[in-house]
Amino acid sequence: MSAATESLEEKLQSWKNPVDMLRNAPTGPYIFPIAPEFSNWRDEQEAWNKTAVLFDLSRHMTDIYFEGPDLLRLLSDLAVNTLANFAPNKAKQIVCCNADGYVIGDAILFGLEENKVNISGRPSVPNWIAYHAETGDYDVAVSRDHRAVQNTGERKTYRFQVQGPNAAAILEAATGAELPKIKFFNIGKLTVAGRQVNALNHGMARTQGLELWGPAQDAEVVRSAIVAAGEAFGLKEAGARAYSTVSPESGWVPSPMPAIFSDSMKAYRQWLPADGFEANASLGGSFYSDNIEDYYQTPWDLGYGRHVKFDHDFIGRDALEQMADRPHRDKVWLVWNNEDVTRIFASMLGDGERYKYLEMPGSHYSTLPFDKVLLDGEMVGLSTYNVYTTNVRAWFSLAMVDTAHAVDGSEVVVVWGEEDGGSSKPVVERHVQTHVRAVIHTSRPVPE
Repeated sequence: MSAATESLEEKLQSWKNPVDMLRNAPTGPYIFPIAPEFSNWRDEQEAWNKTAVLFDLSRHMTDIYFEGPDLLRLLSDLAVNTLANFAPNKAKQIVCCNADGYVIGDAILFGLEENKVNISGRPSVPNWIAYHAETGDYDVAVSRDHRAVQNTGERKTYRFQVQGPNAAAILEAATGAELPKIKFFNIGKLTVAGRQVNALNHGMARTQGLELWGPAQDAEVVRSAIVAAGEAFGLKEAGARAYSTVSPESGWVPSPMPAIFSDSMKAYRQWLPADGFEANASLGGSFYSDNIEDYYQTPWDLGYGRHVKFDHDFIGRDALEQMADRPHRDKVWLVWNNEDVTRIFASMLGDGERYKYLEMPGSHYSTLPFDKVLLDGEMVGLSTYNVYTTNVRAWFSLAMVDTAHAVDGSEVVVVWGEEDGGSSKPVVERHVQTHVRAVIHTSRPVPE
């Protein structure tokens, strides 16, 4: 555990329950410590759909490296995924659950060498695997490269993504050669400006492209070469404002509630620091329950049911086997009603009730946003991460809706705003709740 004056478990003792701690956390949304905009967020959003975009992922994700002879056993014991098809130069979206089958998080697992991997993403999964590596019976060494907000030094690597219809042409111009044939979620090698670059075939916003990484000292040379090559192809660098909207448009829920607050997870909370991500993530939205488990998700809720493979023993397997044939929630998009969105914006002007502010282009004002989704007055799901993008030309959110009601074209209601005028988070102004009509889309929405 990193040096800290207290653990998450000790911090938790000062609160009535985990919900109160997270609900009143002073932090806002997850931080992307890059420039807000390089041009303007509208053009940057359109670029990943029409030309190409350069995303800089070098600072906001936690990278933890694992190496040793027991590595595959460690990963297999914790991941719902199969490791039978994993090897060096392959990658995988790794999903981990607690013993009750609820998701702790997901991240990208990179196979670097024999018995050496990097796990990159928001801190939940890298931390969970590091805990078991350091406290369990595994011969695995752990090396941390914390995200920028927890790291006073330089990062070990840069990480860029070049995505969009023109991504391949730009990278061929930057490398001066035809791109190698890299299978989906496999890793290849490129040479950019004389520097060797690792390349993962991994799309964002459902477009084609590569994720590139290498030593931090090469970052500016590689970036400059890509930007120069991209000038003829409409490449835009994306700032934090545009980047915060790409996940909902892609259909990825970036921060599930880490399912770590049950009694059986006490030892883990004692290991986690009080100044870490899990102890300081903020909870927001119109859904409120005193029971933290009401905020947990299963793999099926998040669209990860296909990742669950019962070909190995892992933490949560028994619970997931029991859940597998039960009713689930489906991940969908909710396109918000234009009139209702306009009414929320209009409440900023003149007298009258004020609704919770919609920040453009992404209005997820907490780390873990959960808004109620209603059908005929009954709650049928949870909405999370609401945004506007110029590619959809509407306000929309991701949601997890009971399968029976996850019907394309059906209308539901999102409750926008917090109860009792809003929580004590500094990012929450006094406001009243309101209802927003929304239409369910089972595939990514497009402009009407």
